[in-house]
Amino acid sequence: MTAVTRIAAVNRKTNETDIHIEVNLDGQGVATVSSGIGFFDHMLTHIARHANMDLTVTCEGDLHIDDHHTVEDVGIAIGQAIAQALGDKAGIVRAGQCTMPMDEALVACALDISGRGFLAEDFVLNTPKLGDYTTELTTEFFRAVAMNAGITLHFMQLRGNNSHHIIESAFKAFARALAMAASRSARVTGIPSTKGVL
Repeated sequence: MTAVTRIAAVNRKTNETDIHIEVNLDGQGVATVSSGIGFFDHMLTHIARHANMDLTVTCEGDLHIDDHHTVEDVGIAIGQAIAQALGDKAGIVRAGQCTMPMDEALVACALDISGRGFLAEDFVLNTPKLGDYTTELTTEFFRAVAMNAGITLHFMQLRGNNSHHIIESAFKAFARALAMAASRSARVTGIPSTKGVL
């Protein structure tokens, strides 16, 4: 199997955010992230580390309004970068899953790099804010990633009452499921679909 470099960069500028994203799906888990939201940066760093994916994120957003545009738009751009880096998806495993504990929290993630963006989740987050991060934006972030990367993405919150732990479990589970799904296998010939395209 010929090794293909799976690297992409996305620039996305609107009246609300100015974003630069770089991903290397076959990196070393190195994160260089700056969104202006400390907790969000912490979660993005988990994606890089647990997906073993190099990730650069810079965002200047309208945080004087709130954090919604920044979190959602970063998700859009990361999804676009993942889709570009995957290319035609030849040789990938395609599906992945992980159930990740963090103390009392336990979150399962299953995903399919199907070409069909979709999110299902059942997060119960009783803490509205973690630092400057609005916890309900966890759903908006993952929806943006899923829709723009063409990933069918499911989360199940199996246990948990600490919002930090639940969200961190979700980000880590997503990262590990993505690493599994995006990994290349010598046993996969061509596009892993009976349709011949993803």
